[in-house]
Amino acid sequence: MTLTEKILARAAGKSSVQAGDNVWVSADVLMTHDVCGPGTIGVFRREFGSQAKVWDREKVVIIPDHYIFSADSKSNRNVDILREFVQEQGLRYFYDVIDDPHGKWVFDAVKGPVRRQFGSKYAGVCHTALPEKGHTRPGEVLFGTDSHTCTAGAFNEFATGIGNTDAGFVMGTGKLLLKVPATMHFRLEGQLQPGVMAKDLILHIIGEIGFDGATYRAMQFDGPGASSLSLDDRMTVANMAIEAGGKNGIFEFDQKTKEYVDQRCALNGTRAAYTPVERDRDEAFIADLVVDLNRLEPTVACHPDPGQRKLAKQMEQVKLDRAYMGSCTGGKTSDFLAFAKILAGKRVAIDTFGVPATPEIATNLQTIRWGDKTVWQILQDAGVQMTENAGCAACLGGPVDTFGRMNQPLKCISATNRNFPGRMGHKDSQVFLASPATVAASALTGKITDPRTFIA
Repeated sequence: MTLTEKILARAAGKSSVQAGDNVWVSADVLMTHDVCGPGTIGVFRREFGSQAKVWDREKVVIIPDHYIFSADSKSNRNVDILREFVQEQGLRYFYDVIDDPHGKWVFDAVKGPVRRQFGSKYAGVCHTALPEKGHTRPGEVLFGTDSHTCTAGAFNEFATGIGNTDAGFVMGTGKLLLKVPATMHFRLEGQLQPGVMAKDLILHIIGEIGFDGATYRAMQFDGPGASSLSLDDRMTVANMAIEAGGKNGIFEFDQKTKEYVDQRCALNGTRAAYTPVERDRDEAFIADLVVDLNRLEPTVACHPDPGQRKLAKQMEQVKLDRAYMGSCTGGKTSDFLAFAKILAGKRVAIDTFGVPATPEIATNLQTIRWGDKTVWQILQDAGVQMTENAGCAACLGGPVDTFGRMNQPLKCISATNRNFPGRMGHKDSQVFLASPATVAASALTGKITDPRTFIA
């Protein structure tokens, strides 16, 4: 069996499964957020009754992160609906934007989007917060009401996005009927060269197979090249499996995985026991591809979908209006460090926005010092508009007052994960997906630029 099949077989209580089997799978974690949470709660109450209790109070994780820092009253109300449900159900894991369990969330438009407006429990973008808080464990099954839930596959976990109806059912029963996906195998060899990042790898792969090339398939990444990637890198790759239509992305378990997961579970007091899955010799793949990391170059996904791949060096005629750093894909500490290395001592030529994925990442940037300055100061000195309010922000558009949102038909190079029309705001805007390094280089020149131009 493949890694995905082994996890699903275990979760279904079976000795084995194969692609195409329909099996009832037990969930280890159900995650929802402020966009889909109220709808999921509505389905749960409708189907199980107004007095029903969730199947396991320890396994439901609620993380508001999408439409948070906005004066839009309906967005603010969504967070309050989550809080009321948590109180009613006695849920343990709710990463609220405010500290008062009986309060109401109100964004202070006068204070604005840049200065901190959250309490001590707030965790930021769900897909980055889940591993930070110790909710991603090898060999487990994670369902989430967001398409990029597949990010957690970086931790040797079956993780996939589901809709409100399925989530409402899981909330009441802890189970979901799934068709076992066929697995596409991506053997990674070599290692990334200077100026090339994990984002370039996944954009290359999506360009090879198309933005629907892995529809309802598992994407398994392994080999010596995969082992060379950091956990942050693996998260970036697994995160964008959905941009090829994938059901999930998954990596092998190794010492890097163990060290990260063990540390995070201990730090946050989450369940520490887990059983990873390892590769079999008789794995059956629907496709087998080899990617040599040594040969990859900085890559860009062009408007209007992630499959429109070109090399950055081939696009230097494309002028830009905006650059954007952030999201579960491009808002991690390592992403911002790569971004800052190119910007240090220079000045951006276009409007450039930076949104850390989580408060912890924002703190890292404000405390890590390069010489006599923090990374945060270096970015601000370069002209980057930074916000302390970690979250999804303009990655998916949101209300018109969202930080970094494109309210006009602009051209933006972004470290985010999706570029369909209207994704980051105005329906006539154009979003070019790229690595943090490419975003930095392009912000300096005002046009799409190969970051190797700035790397000695």
